[in-house]
Amino acid sequence: MSHLRIPKNWTIQRSTGFFTKENVPAALLGHHNTAEGVFGQLCVMEGQVTYYGFANSEETEAEVKVVINAGQFVTSPPQYWHRIELSDDAQFNINFWSESDKSNKPMFHTK
Repeated sequence: MSHLRIPKNWTIQRSTGFFTKENVPAALLGHHNTAEGVFGQLCVMEGQVTYYGFANSEETEAEVKVVINAGQFVTSPPQYWHRIELSDDAQFNINFWSESDKSNKPMFHTK
């Protein structure tokens, strides 16, 4: 996986509020993936978030490791398994991009 571009005709379907170490959903810290037809865009506002990408849901060794610092973002392609780790001062949010309206559909899946 590389830093993939979100297709230019896609739009943000949902955005999360800001997460910190105190309120980050447990699902984000374990293996999960974005849904079919959904790109995730993790945007770091403060601190640091480390993104680990995996070849499949059972893999324990990351094939990708990206350290995202304040002011940076990473994209996660549809159906790609990943997890994150946060620095103590991390603050981030996630935008979910799609080509079509997914207002009644899940944006990600957990293991």
